[in-house]
Amino acid sequence: MKRTDTTDIKMRIVIDQPVAHVLHSLQSRDGKPLDPQRSRDGEPLAFDFAVRVGPGPKFFGDQVRPEGPIRRFVYVRVGQAAGDHASPWIRRMKVDIHDIDPVLLDRAGRGGIIVTTVCGTGEDGSPACATVLPLRRELAER
Repeated sequence: MKRTDTTDIKMRIVIDQPVAHVLHSLQSRDGKPLDPQRSRDGEPLAFDFAVRVGPGPKFFGDQVRPEGPIRRFVYVRVGQAAGDHASPWIRRMKVDIHDIDPVLLDRAGRGGIIVTTVCGTGEDGSPACATVLPLRRELAER
């Protein structure tokens, strides 16, 4: 697929209720922490990134990870995985993007940011990990 057949779309992942003082980051193309952030009192964290979306839809970009022929997701690294070697946690969250409504993708292609909000705390009170389901997904103005 040619790059001209894709649309650039801005995205944001908001980690709501992250465990306080635990480092979070996106995962870079080479598997390293990108844009590490720490919540002091459990306030939300936000990570912005861009993707390219082609027909299908198919997703491309530095933060986009594949799993099988359809599933695409973004990793949020947590604790030691985010660069805090003193943390007791080594975790990653998978935030799916392949299931974004095509209508929302189309609207975002004309402007705005797709904001996916996930909960950063697991049922046991430790940082969330594995696949996290969106609490909400909406289009915000840039």
